[in-house]
Amino acid sequence: MRILVTGATGFVGGQLVKRLLLERHEVHVLTRPSTDLSNFGEELDQVSSRPHYGSTADMIALVRDARPDAVIHLASLFLGEHRPDDVDELVKSNVLLSVQLTEAMAANDVRQLINVGTSWQHFDDEDYSPVNLYAATKQAFRALLQYYVEAHQIRVVNLELFDTFGPDDRRGKLFSLLERLRSGGDTIGMSPGNQRLDPVYIDDVVEAFIIALERLRSGAVQAQETYSVCSGNPVQLRELVRIYEDESGSTLKIEWGGRAYRAREVMEPWSRGAVLPGWSPQISLQEGIRRILQADV
Repeated sequence: MRILVTGATGFVGGQLVKRLLLERHEVHVLTRPSTDLSNFGEELDQVSSRPHYGSTADMIALVRDARPDAVIHLASLFLGEHRPDDVDELVKSNVLLSVQLTEAMAANDVRQLINVGTSWQHFDDEDYSPVNLYAATKQAFRALLQYYVEAHQIRVVNLELFDTFGPDDRRGKLFSLLERLRSGGDTIGMSPGNQRLDPVYIDDVVEAFIIALERLRSGAVQAQETYSVCSGNPVQLRELVRIYEDESGSTLKIEWGGRAYRAREVMEPWSRGAVLPGWSPQISLQEGIRRILQADV
């Protein structure tokens, strides 16, 4: 297939592009004019870069030139907490860009889309209750997407991602913090640590995209479907740290309760999402941590 991927330079997107190339798909990546693609390494000469300059007309021309069979939309701006001056960029990145992309698909008769959502659209295990403005913008696009499903017969698989982890993750999230603590330094204050997380190893996350893509290609998707990409085995933050310490043979300098929980802290992850047919996680938390540690050697 010819596949257009947005967000290809992110952690999940980068690993997905490499897998798509291994599957012998032709990969086009939507970029900003200033995007650095060097993280693809030896795969760089196998992808086609499609710079987007900001307008809807430009997006329509981009999709027309790429001629994809399917689009995988990962690009977004993630902010756990926002300030007033973040609002414009959040809406521009997570709503405007997404609608421009879908409009371009409709204009060019591209009918297959994998869209990425977040478990944070389900605070307190609700069908919809956004943890933050980022999650609200994800839901806003989902509502707008329904128009394209009904009016232009675009078929959609929404994959709602939970915590993702694996080697070479430069996002500065939890496992990067744990690695920094393992390497030494001052004691860090963390929340009391009773919240439960549901981390999924990157190879399993990528496999979910591959299965969703095949589901679209087979014609099984008739309109818009939504699935949770989760392990189904959430673990308390304190316990996750203990497992990391056991696997790494280290003791981390953490002051539990050294800072308060965030506003609208997710204490229990979304548990009522549908499971993608044919997918189940294969890499345990312990095995995933071992792979991260081995990659760092």
